[in-house]
Amino acid sequence: MKLRKVTAASAVLLALSVTATACGGDKKDDGADSSGGGNKITIGIKFDQPGIGQKTPQGYSGFDVDVATYVAKKLGYNADQIEWRESKSADRETMLKRGDVDFIAASYSITPERQKLVDFAGPYLLAHQDVLVRADDSSIKSPADLNNKKLCSVTGSTSAQNVKEKLAPKAQLQQYPTYSACLTGLQNKVIDALTTDDSILAGYAAQSQFKGKFKLGGLKMTNENYGIGVKKGSDLKDKINKALEAMVSDGSWDAAVKKNFGPAGYKNEPAPKIGDIKS
Repeated sequence: MKLRKVTAASAVLLALSVTATACGGDKKDDGADSSGGGNKITIGIKFDQPGIGQKTPQGYSGFDVDVATYVAKKLGYNADQIEWRESKSADRETMLKRGDVDFIAASYSITPERQKLVDFAGPYLLAHQDVLVRADDSSIKSPADLNNKKLCSVTGSTSAQNVKEKLAPKAQLQQYPTYSACLTGLQNKVIDALTTDDSILAGYAAQSQFKGKFKLGGLKMTNENYGIGVKKGSDLKDKINKALEAMVSDGSWDAAVKKNFGPAGYKNEPAPKIGDIKS
């Protein structure tokens, strides 16, 4: 009987010890803490947008990847401490709310609706809705010229609808499953123009197989202020803003633009000032 009492007491002590260890674990193992510099940081990006955010057999590349890597370094994380997570457009707010990622840099336009759900650092890029046309096509010089043209965008996109409803009501809207499919149609003259953000168009056009075949129309039909999304109330917002300012001041921002968009002849806007959101 005495042996059983000792054993039971030992079991209680062991359970308390395990519980205390679990409660006192290092928070930094779970990602970025308020001071930065933990064991890892989880960042949401696009995996399927060349020039913006793309997962390849060689790793991850694109302007958003370069921006996020720079920001992470300023927060105290090396490149090998970054865990990249795919952030599809429809999932971004949920991922931030659940804490699946520490921040998201994924062609994430700042809008009043989104600002109700998440906080944004930036903007770090001012993009515009534009069109991509064949390099030898000089017929599209304004949105009105898209009337009676075959205009392509991905299924469910608001970009083509914006053109058809507000700018060129006679445009012949063609919806394809991917931007790559639109590009093939454009190359084969099945469609006349592809529309979405100019930064995304430049990324696709800069791919080696498409160099010299397409050009941007330069129509600037909307303003798209790309921001870095963080969980509502997160103190990372101010730290990321400081990192973005440093990226511009030391020339890294210009270098990233040239590296990712240069081959497409993308005429980018100057780096926006933090908090300056163009309507």
